[in-house]
Amino acid sequence: MDDAPLTAGACLDLLDRLLTGMVDQQERKLLQLARTVVPDLTPEDLRNPQDFPGLGRDPTFNYEDGLLAGLRSAHMAIRAELRRLLP
Repeated sequence: MDDAPLTAGACLDLLDRLLTGMVDQQERKLLQLARTVVPDLTPEDLRNPQDFPGLGRDPTFNYEDGLLAGLRSAHMAIRAELRRLLP
């Protein structure tokens, strides 16, 4: 195992991969959950859940959708800040 410290660029890549994986996992979870309410829902439909009243009334869907929004926001904020700080 290499004990050399991570470079700033390697750290950025690691964080980006980690958060991308978390967002992808949450998107899959949300789609699976949404399909229990609207069986033929597509991933694109999740971008406009207000078009499906059953989803708006589902508290679990709204909670998980909020988690996804938070993960996406954190990912973009971290990327923006690190890109601002790194040469």
